[in-house]
Amino acid sequence: MLLNPKRTVAELKELRALTGDDNGAQRVAFTPMWVKTRAWLKEKLAALPVETHVDAAGNLWSTLRGESEKCLLIGGHMDSVPNGGWLDGCLNVMAGVEILRRINAQYNGKPPVTVRLVDWADEEGARFGKSLFGSSACSGNLDMNEARGLVDKQGIKLPDALKNVGIDFERVKDSGKELKNAAAYLELHIEQGPVLLDLDLPLGAVLGTFGVERHAITFHGQAAHSGSTPMNRRKDAFLAAAKMSQEIYKIAERSGNGVCTIGSCTTKPGIVTSVVEECRITLDQRHLDGPALAKMFQEAKAASEKFAKEGNVKVSWERLWQIDPRPFNDELIALCDESIRETCGQSHR
Repeated sequence: MLLNPKRTVAELKELRALTGDDNGAQRVAFTPMWVKTRAWLKEKLAALPVETHVDAAGNLWSTLRGESEKCLLIGGHMDSVPNGGWLDGCLNVMAGVEILRRINAQYNGKPPVTVRLVDWADEEGARFGKSLFGSSACSGNLDMNEARGLVDKQGIKLPDALKNVGIDFERVKDSGKELKNAAAYLELHIEQGPVLLDLDLPLGAVLGTFGVERHAITFHGQAAHSGSTPMNRRKDAFLAAAKMSQEIYKIAERSGNGVCTIGSCTTKPGIVTSVVEECRITLDQRHLDGPALAKMFQEAKAASEKFAKEGNVKVSWERLWQIDPRPFNDELIALCDESIRETCGQSHR
């Protein structure tokens, strides 16, 4: 029995019609639409001889018991950002459903190892501004104090939102027991960049997840009238920030394969007749190599201090998020690479 990718695509289109609108997917975690999505997914899984349950963190697990208790995990997430892409996250899960169908048929419901599909809860973090909630809780990496204080745009706290869908926030790390017999983890994902597209290749094997250093950088200058203040007397906070926007490209280039992004910029007082008193930018830096990421961060900090001094302004940094690089298992990468070559004739790492 072969996999049926056309069925998966049809189901993804069905999901898009059910949970999206003209602007995109609307499956934000812990909302009524997300609950509706979960119910739809359970209907698809009901045709299989799998055990399905929701763990303490709200992750949905579907288990096909095998001869061995060792588990192959297949993961993804059904939640989306507002106006999200129709394949992001849910492709992973629905491809996993199709794999369960194939394995169940091939081994008459009893594969050599146990196979488990997991739909991680709130992987996107769109509602509360913190990604990877369910998987972080399950892996034991969730900062409970930080998560306890998260609030959405409506003023609803994360623990209260969880309670509304039957999850006890204080017990979410109990979900860690789900990993007891995990031997390997696989996840199919759409490419979120242009690399495979530029190479005209359909598939590639991912080497790991980037480490991330994410900071808010605030330059503090002095407000002054835009007409009566000479250029050489200004303490323009925006000028220093503007210099940073060019410098981060040089930092990324020197790092080899790192990336740097200034994703937002806000100014105060933010009026046309005033020199900028305060400019806040966000800097996202990523690299697969830990020391290289640390060097990128130090170079950015040094550059900000240099530009602040040149402009006679001050600068402060606030860390928003940090995770270490996670290189993937070499054996699994090789297996994925081999499978891609068998299917497509050519692969890319």
